[in-house]
Amino acid sequence: MDDERRAHHPLPVSRRRFLERSAMAVAGGALFACTGGKIVPHVSDTTAAIETRWPIKRVVYVMLENRSFDNLFGRFPGVQGTTTGVMDGAEVPLTRCPDWLPGDLPHDRAAALNCWNGGKQDGFGTGAYGDPWAYTQFEGNEVPNYWHWAHEYAISDHFFSSANGPSYPNHFFFIAGTSGGAIDNPENIRTSPMQDGRTFKSWGCDAVGDDVFVFTLDKHGQLAKHSSCFDFRTVGEQLSHVGVDWAFYSAAPGTPGYFWNAYNGVSQVFHTDLWHEHTRDVAAVIDDARAGKFPAVTWITPRFELSDHPPTSSAFAHNWTSDLIEAIMKSDAWDQTAIFLTWDEWGGFYDHVRPPIVDPVGLGFRIPLLTISPYTVRGAIDDLTGEFSTPLRFIADNWGLPYLTDRIANTHNFEHVFDFTQRPRPPSVTGVRVKTFGRFDHFPENYPWPKGTVPDPGSF
Repeated sequence: MDDERRAHHPLPVSRRRFLERSAMAVAGGALFACTGGKIVPHVSDTTAAIETRWPIKRVVYVMLENRSFDNLFGRFPGVQGTTTGVMDGAEVPLTRCPDWLPGDLPHDRAAALNCWNGGKQDGFGTGAYGDPWAYTQFEGNEVPNYWHWAHEYAISDHFFSSANGPSYPNHFFFIAGTSGGAIDNPENIRTSPMQDGRTFKSWGCDAVGDDVFVFTLDKHGQLAKHSSCFDFRTVGEQLSHVGVDWAFYSAAPGTPGYFWNAYNGVSQVFHTDLWHEHTRDVAAVIDDARAGKFPAVTWITPRFELSDHPPTSSAFAHNWTSDLIEAIMKSDAWDQTAIFLTWDEWGGFYDHVRPPIVDPVGLGFRIPLLTISPYTVRGAIDDLTGEFSTPLRFIADNWGLPYLTDRIANTHNFEHVFDFTQRPRPPSVTGVRVKTFGRFDHFPENYPWPKGTVPDPGSF
């Protein structure tokens, strides 16, 4: 990507062409429903008019970063959690996890295999900060809204990342139910300056670097190299094909976290009008949520500093996520909404539940998933095995889409955590925000680290 193209990178974008197409699609006063082939009369809100299997007209799928289930919910009552771990064959207590960490924990494909350690699940204490920080966890009062939503709505305690590796492959599963075989983050990626002074970094079709590639595994477990630009189909494309609107909110180019927009790694989206029509700057997501501007399906990834990715502040991430979820709850769309809130992989943190092996790519370690909706069974603890393809199965079944991949076809659709016979419940809004330390976008100085801790400012 040359400097001129990067300076005018297409995000944020105008959606005028999409709206023009939508107006043409509903000309004549009718929409063709995506389930059952029924004609739906044209109304001003075409999203609500489209027929769905359940009374859910909007799905919001939010992906934060790098937390295992035991790190966030190991102490939550009633779930399969633990307060002790195993390190190199010896039992150790899971101690308190600080708001900021002194550095990042290993969490690439090699680290995942080290943590798994042939099924012993005792190799999390690697790298400069794995011992002791991988063996830490939160109390409920430190992440109060996460725990409140788990009490008030539903928590899944057998939900796993789709790939036994880091962010890149798991974010593909987030939108497509496959990673195209990718098992790790791309290699040889470099950053480059933009004309406005920001720094550009991408993992996708616009990645910068010499000989950029990612390792993939085929169904036989054969290792190969692939470019960071793939051509598998995505759920967004399926939705467009049947006239259902969707959006992906991510950090804008030049903003930390842009590389988590998985659609920029899919050629037939990134290099077409779909990219311009459906990608949005996450800086606007809370305002859009308040205004009820979300389409039928919305994927959301935060900017890096608000993502929960160590060593950044879990408190700032909690508060940003709370602002987002409560903005949706307070909007007029709440009565027809289902929110799936999850984290993209384990981030190096201990989890005691052994992940099932379903194919050469995954599954990865257990991570939390909360299902938040006016129809969610209050206090439900879901113990069915799920992964990032599982909310996609809900989307497919709700809008009558064919199953895009075997992963989507072979999982469940979460129907068991809902009660669609009840009236939609009012939202449970706490207004609670936790205390923060320092600035969200700057590694803190004079943080009260435990004695002997040496933080790494370069890891932020």
